[in-house]
Amino acid sequence: MSGDAQTRMIERVRALLRKAADPAVTDEESQAFTAKAAELMTRHSIAEAEARSDAGREPEGVGMIEHTIIGVGGHGKSRATAMAAVARAYGCMVALRGNTAGSHDRTLLVVGTASALGAVELLLASLGLQMEQAARREAERHMRPLREWGALPKHMLAGERARFYRSFLRAYGHAVAERIAAMRGRIAEEGRAGGEGGAEVVLARDSERVRAEFGRRFPRLGKGHAERTHSTAGYRAGYASGSRADLGMGTVERDRSSALPG
Repeated sequence: MSGDAQTRMIERVRALLRKAADPAVTDEESQAFTAKAAELMTRHSIAEAEARSDAGREPEGVGMIEHTIIGVGGHGKSRATAMAAVARAYGCMVALRGNTAGSHDRTLLVVGTASALGAVELLLASLGLQMEQAARREAERHMRPLREWGALPKHMLAGERARFYRSFLRAYGHAVAERIAAMRGRIAEEGRAGGEGGAEVVLARDSERVRAEFGRRFPRLGKGHAERTHSTAGYRAGYASGSRADLGMGTVERDRSSALPG
């Protein structure tokens, strides 16, 4: 792809993500814009990798970016869980720095190919805005009847809102990640159906290189602790919000392994 063509592609992606982040659009429209941007970037990176291979050139480099996760409201761990799921779905591997309790910021350390990192950097910024807008709206909808009931003290209302919000964030990220993974799988399947298999080979090769680089950078990675707070209502609302729309990726067939936890 020429430099001009690549510039046009990036501008188109940014335009789609700006539309996705517009508060005036619906959840369905927002997610459709994001999905189209993700698909454009994925197809571009695969086409570039195939062109490099055909020309006898080395594959693109593997590196790392740092993405800050804000801790506002004490929801930093849930935000990090959501964003890490999206980055992994895009073929990257993720470590987390500063995964402590409280409202402290955290840093997502994302290892991937150069094109994947560029895509993830754009997607995380846009998805973060969409996710927070949806979480605030749904949390307000969930809390309104509880406040109107008037039987719960303020500290219990605050606790319920926090549990709902955090569970919503985690589920939203899980649902979006499922969609991105399905899109990448569909692109690989298209290559197999066409008798080429180029996309599948590119994705598999990149996965091996990313895994090797991640192991080199983090040879003794500690394990984080899962968040204990959980709201079934929040998780179900977040999952529905993240997967409600047809994202232009085709239908995702869900088996038991991708079903909502109880």
